[in-house]
Amino acid sequence: MVKVTMHGPLEVVRQNMEAVSTVDFRNNFFQICLVVTGQGHLGVGCHRTAFRSGSVILLTPDDVHHFELEQPTEFLMVRFSSSYVRSFEWGKMNQMECILYYARHFTGCIMRTPDDNVLVRSIATSLLHTLEHPDLYQEDIVKHFVNALIVIAARNIEKAGPPAASENTDKKLLDIIHYIEEHIFDPAKLKAAVIGRAFGVSAGYIGQYFRRCSGETLQHFITQYKLRLIEHRLKFSDMRVHEIALEFGFTDESHLNKYFKKQKGVALTKYRKLQASKIGKREPSIIED
Repeated sequence: MVKVTMHGPLEVVRQNMEAVSTVDFRNNFFQICLVVTGQGHLGVGCHRTAFRSGSVILLTPDDVHHFELEQPTEFLMVRFSSSYVRSFEWGKMNQMECILYYARHFTGCIMRTPDDNVLVRSIATSLLHTLEHPDLYQEDIVKHFVNALIVIAARNIEKAGPPAASENTDKKLLDIIHYIEEHIFDPAKLKAAVIGRAFGVSAGYIGQYFRRCSGETLQHFITQYKLRLIEHRLKFSDMRVHEIALEFGFTDESHLNKYFKKQKGVALTKYRKLQASKIGKREPSIIED
């Protein structure tokens, strides 16, 4: 296993690969892989999917992945941290981090809209040009292009629907999940009764409906999303525990710790120390286990 660590918030890298790699990589950041030329397969966990020139693949933090090339391939790797995502106001997509984590449930190219493919090709060309012709304004220009790319990626992830959705999924399920995304940091609005009122149904019905359509309970879905966000705050941010508790609407640090320990079986501080010892506090590097 090769751990790739990026301590800065944003990095855009042009990368050429010529050989089949059987080595698994694990990043501590989001990575949008734009395939400039070439083709092959990407393995993520137990999934294996084809890619070709023009494919856009989003890897989320901790995804274990490897590349199997059929020919020399050039990638434009756009890497950004969770803190980078949280540092911007994203308008209607105000829960951008949750949306991006949807990509963990999909394999292959995330693009769903032909018109967006045109935009992505234009952005990729512009980013490559900017990297080749650096100047005083390069950093700001790159950020603008990357932000546009993130929004386009998120839009296509949303169009693909939630992990439990299928082509016949009722639109109401998607609306419920979007509601949860919007209010993930407000526990009072995540109660079944409150969600039910928001959709004009009873608390009992909303729970039964969500389980029937998604295959999991409403509470389990909310808990898993919240836990995943908390875990990444602990792993990859410098936020203090009381700050995380405040962000997610817990009464205090003790309340958050009890919640986390019940779900994960380990205290917050111990979890953070264990993750820090795995990741290491060092300069950006590639580390082999």
